[in-house]
Amino acid sequence: MIVLKATQDKVLSVLQSVAGIVERRHTLPILANVLIRKTGSALQFTTSDLEIQIRTTVDFDGDAGNFTTTVGARKLIDILRTMPSDQTVSLESAQAKLILKGGKSKFTLQTLPAEDFPLVQESASFGPSFSVPQKTLKDLLSQVSFAMAVHDIRYYLNGILFVAEGKQLSLVATDGHRLAFASATLDVEVPRQEVILPRKTVLEMQRLLSDADGAIEMQFANNQAKFSFEGMEFVTKLVEGKFPDYNRVIPKNHKNGITLGRQALLASLQRTAILTSDKFKGVRLNIDPGTLRVASNNAEQEEAVDELDIDYNGDSIEIGFNVTYLIDALANMDQEMVKVELSDSNSSALVTIPENANFKYVVMPMRI
Repeated sequence: MIVLKATQDKVLSVLQSVAGIVERRHTLPILANVLIRKTGSALQFTTSDLEIQIRTTVDFDGDAGNFTTTVGARKLIDILRTMPSDQTVSLESAQAKLILKGGKSKFTLQTLPAEDFPLVQESASFGPSFSVPQKTLKDLLSQVSFAMAVHDIRYYLNGILFVAEGKQLSLVATDGHRLAFASATLDVEVPRQEVILPRKTVLEMQRLLSDADGAIEMQFANNQAKFSFEGMEFVTKLVEGKFPDYNRVIPKNHKNGITLGRQALLASLQRTAILTSDKFKGVRLNIDPGTLRVASNNAEQEEAVDELDIDYNGDSIEIGFNVTYLIDALANMDQEMVKVELSDSNSSALVTIPENANFKYVVMPMRI
């Protein structure tokens, strides 16, 4: 039976869209496989790592009829990558194997039974669905994802908090040293829902979302989230735990504020970062009326100093920061101007976009 027939670029694109979560090494060998389910001309490709499941449905040429099997996802992708993009390829089933043909090449691949593939059990009680443009969610994720923790023992920090309430969708990430907050307006009012998406899910969503005009539909349950977009369905487990109260962390009423060009500040920090110690990425900011001075030094007694002219008449402040935290925030924004608000040398700094309450970034100072 010919399971599918299409050009290499189409088949590869579909497989790559679902294969991001497939682990190379797994305790269950079948989880290295993609589940292929054929119903008439519709083909469904499903992958799972027991916590996340991605499914996409496409129409390809092939023989009519129903058929299911599982085959090694990475192996299939690796073979397809070696073929020309406009070449027609086919997958045929024969005696518990799949045969991939393209041009004069032929590959016989081992399969595992479809009934052994562990599908994620979907929650029976999803909340109301709501949607936002794909580009909006992609932008929100890029504005906060860099602040997620990595392998933190406080497991609820290894992800992003989604809060939907009224006509507002807010995303928050923190690793305990810094916090990023971004929000967007929804077209519909939704009851308050608060969930924590795991880090792996966030990274996979960023990979899959495009700047296309289409919307992404979301639904949350107690222990699961479901996203649907462009013929794909993405189901993920949620992180259980209580996310810190981010409203208490975001400083209010700082008495000193500087508004300056984002690119100029980013370039200055990147220059001075070169002479920080590998372990100790500290830079000193000296803020005086009219001048911002950025300085760093390292164990070899080397020193970097950079000055920027600023429009500022507030208090003189000397404060230290992990330079990586500042660079991360500025590099993930695309606005021309940025506002930095400070109280004193011991308080967190608040980085915002002038005239825009939808983005806030808090960074703790460090002793230098």
